[in-house]
Amino acid sequence: MVTCRAAYKGFADIVRLLLFLDANGKHQDKEGFIPLHWAAIRGNLTACRILVQAGKKDDLMMTDNSGLTPQQHASDRNHQQVTNFLGNARKLHYEGGIFGKLSKLRLAAALVCVIFMLLLTYINSVIMASNFPTLTDVSAFFAWIGVILATTGLILFYRKDPGYIKSNRNDSKDTRDDEPLLKLELRDPAILAGKWTRLCAACKIIQPLEAEHCDTCERCVEQLDHHCPLISNCIAKKNKWDFLGFLVLEVFAMMITGIVSLTRIVRDPWAPSSIGGWLLHVGYQHVGVVLFLVSDIFLLICVSIFTYVQISQYNVDDFQDKYIWKASTIARVSSVWSCRQYA
Repeated sequence: MVTCRAAYKGFADIVRLLLFLDANGKHQDKEGFIPLHWAAIRGNLTACRILVQAGKKDDLMMTDNSGLTPQQHASDRNHQQVTNFLGNARKLHYEGGIFGKLSKLRLAAALVCVIFMLLLTYINSVIMASNFPTLTDVSAFFAWIGVILATTGLILFYRKDPGYIKSNRNDSKDTRDDEPLLKLELRDPAILAGKWTRLCAACKIIQPLEAEHCDTCERCVEQLDHHCPLISNCIAKKNKWDFLGFLVLEVFAMMITGIVSLTRIVRDPWAPSSIGGWLLHVGYQHVGVVLFLVSDIFLLICVSIFTYVQISQYNVDDFQDKYIWKASTIARVSSVWSCRQYA
């Protein structure tokens, strides 16, 4: 009842604290309302987000005595933001089977299919096409470099840990010694000072500074930047520079494959010398190359813009600390090794 009252009044931090202390978020009052109903009725988006994160998927479809769900209550009262949030949460968490998994993957499956189709088109229509002369060793090397850059970076980065914080949902004793963030002490300064925004009701931890809970991964992540649906992973503390490197590699891969494709059709020895004849020849004989070039140029522009945006958001000092310091260390080690060799 206390959680329902806090949700109705819009006290989001109190709701977070109660759920953090294992309050029953599914308790129904005499009208059949659970706390999520009351938060939806009042249009409190923050409280709804906390309750959805800490609750179960069945809460989204829980009905009251009149047979209405929290989303329907929010829609009846014209709380558009809450209605959209609960609708998206239901699609993400409530749909089971293969469709529920695909909804969590978002665009990852589509990205894999697009990359696979583009690489097949590039290999069949550009590298190994029978209507082109055989590539020289140098040209073949650069042509296959583009394929390697386009695939290896994505595979390696997809498995990178972004900085997940260990969850305490399955630890009933709250006595882990290897992870101080998991100790749920009521005397913790953060709780005593009223800083309840750092409490994660879903993971049952006290979040460190700059940590946030990812609704898609259902985990708390250190220095969360965003969740990238294209690779089905968070961009955060441990992989943000790897993500930037991945984008740069993809840009170079698209540049290389585009240059190789353009060179192949421009230097086609069987193409007519006139511009009109050359265009007709390319349009009829090299349809795959033309389609690949159009897609490659479009993706190159999009990824380049996104890469520029990511670079503008990163701190230059962090870049210097991460990479320039490593380069200087390697240089010092190399100089010491050289001195010992000639001594």
